[in-house]
Amino acid sequence: MARKKEYIEEEVVEKAMHLFWQKGYEGTSMQMLEKEMGINKFSIYSSFGSKHGLFLESLKQYKRKVNGLLETFRKGTNGVADIKQFFYDSVSSNFKDDNLKGCFLTNTYNEFSEKEDELIQEQMNAFMHNLKSIIIEKLQIDTSKDEQTIIKQANYLLLAKHGLAAAARVNTKQEIEDYIEMTFKNL
Repeated sequence: MARKKEYIEEEVVEKAMHLFWQKGYEGTSMQMLEKEMGINKFSIYSSFGSKHGLFLESLKQYKRKVNGLLETFRKGTNGVADIKQFFYDSVSSNFKDDNLKGCFLTNTYNEFSEKEDELIQEQMNAFMHNLKSIIIEKLQIDTSKDEQTIIKQANYLLLAKHGLAAAARVNTKQEIEDYIEMTFKNL
């Protein structure tokens, strides 16, 4: 007879996500996960299969959290102003929690960019494709721009968003705000 779980899976994944966010995948040990999550290795392996499986669940949970922000962004009707607001919204939480710097997805993207991990690459590519498509939709609101300009600006803004997420790990709130303002001054 299987034992009943004595923990709420969503809560322990949330704790793991914060640890991975803070330390990265490689910097997070199973011992750290046990301590942070309050469950033993057997329970982690039983529920998630491996540290990698737990990491993938953490990414999925983070993406569920970000989906609200993306939906607000998608529903906007103010074009470039919506993109700028999304930039501000995406870093505003960084100034509330000193332990969580940058964007968990961008941190993961940077950590795994040289690795051959198809499952994580698939997650990252899907998220970036979705974000770029929303940016393109917002840029298309300005009907004076041709398709080539829209694609170039979307690529620029996607890279700027990566830079913003990386900068949010170490820069001050004022430096981040200046970065955002200068990014949009040139559009």
